[in-house]
Amino acid sequence: MPRAELSQPADSSRELTPKEIVRELDKYIIGQGNAKKSVAIALRNRWRRLHAPEHLREEIMPNNIILIGPTGVGKTEIARRLAKLADAPFIKVEASKFTEVGYVGRDVESMVRDLTEIAVNMVKAEKTAEVQAKAAMLADERILDELVPPLRRTDQGGLAEPNETSELENRKTRDRLREMLRAGELDHRMVEVEIPTSQIPLMQVMGPVSLEEMGINIQDMFGNLFPKKQKQRKLTVAEARLLLTQEEAHKLIDMEKATKEALHRVENSGIIFIDEIDKIASSKGQTSGPDVSREGVQRDLLPIVEGSSVTTKHGMVKTDHVLFIASGAFHVAKPSDLIPELQGRFPIRVELQSLTQDDFVKILTLPRNALIAQYTAMLETEGVALEFDDDAVGEIAKVAFEVNEQVENIGARRLHTILTTLLEEPLFEAPDGLASKTIHVTKQLVLEKLTSIVKNRDLARYIL
Repeated sequence: MPRAELSQPADSSRELTPKEIVRELDKYIIGQGNAKKSVAIALRNRWRRLHAPEHLREEIMPNNIILIGPTGVGKTEIARRLAKLADAPFIKVEASKFTEVGYVGRDVESMVRDLTEIAVNMVKAEKTAEVQAKAAMLADERILDELVPPLRRTDQGGLAEPNETSELENRKTRDRLREMLRAGELDHRMVEVEIPTSQIPLMQVMGPVSLEEMGINIQDMFGNLFPKKQKQRKLTVAEARLLLTQEEAHKLIDMEKATKEALHRVENSGIIFIDEIDKIASSKGQTSGPDVSREGVQRDLLPIVEGSSVTTKHGMVKTDHVLFIASGAFHVAKPSDLIPELQGRFPIRVELQSLTQDDFVKILTLPRNALIAQYTAMLETEGVALEFDDDAVGEIAKVAFEVNEQVENIGARRLHTILTTLLEEPLFEAPDGLASKTIHVTKQLVLEKLTSIVKNRDLARYIL
């Protein structure tokens, strides 16, 4: 399929407006309105570019963003939720894990290869879902062939059996078993089926670069030399249905078309989140020790962000319109310590604010995945009800804020350690060691469990 046919997004009617994007992010992330607004605009601009006049589409560059703020304020969560909203290929990478060319380690192009693999798997999953019903039907027929083999025919086209009613009886038996199969009545019955097994030889490449990173697909190279062989396996009908459905679905999918669609998604909708980008920014004049390769990583990263073609095992991928979102605390280094060319490729900079005590209260209670809701759900699995007073939640938020101020500001992650410390006893004792099946958390209980730790700063460093 030519690229021109893929220029319009198939799901453009479902695209969210910037305000709708912010409302969706508000369900999971507290505060950080400026950051939400910036990423909402960047995401909506992807849709706008694909609907702009064709002669301008290639000229409209993505609004790459740097999120600046301390740890635990929501930088990574914003990018992750954004990708889910867009249903776009998304990958999170750590800038500090990459090395410049010539050093042992991963090169920056591997992030694009990984993103492409994610996109291919996304499209394959979608295409599989589309043909699932037909694949299940074909799988059922293969199982029926094992349970009730079809009648053999002679070379002249007649039935091998002399009885003229054999074919009708065979069809009736198959129809009856088909109904039982679909009703699950045969799930535990054993059946012998043929499953393809790959005969690709094991290969190992000596050195820091793997075959995957070289973009080499061993299956494609040796597929004809080492064809797949069929292997007889004895399985339950339920297991056989699952395996055969997957096999039939794979046969029904046009993999070439699916790969082209995946490459198109990467190039036009892909999002790469580069965390800890401040770790590859060295302070001016500091060129010794472990910092020797930091600027090299930046220079290797520059062409990827600017727009270049990366070789993957699925084909060439252009990164001109991939959205890059970088983040970093920038405690030691500053954004201006990045090389000027890389700074220019991240035109939007948003500073995220440290979380307040009120923010902690909201984080504990408001989001769909709120921490209190998580712990309540976990203890419910043990038949234990967990209840929090409002003033107890306020006290937890107060303790988290104070410890962040006194020891080290790790943002909302402080709430995890505090709640685990607070609920350590019921989490350990449940379900057999608790006298009551209801745990009522009051402000007094919070004070008893946490005040001594907060006052002893040395102890707080280890526990909180």
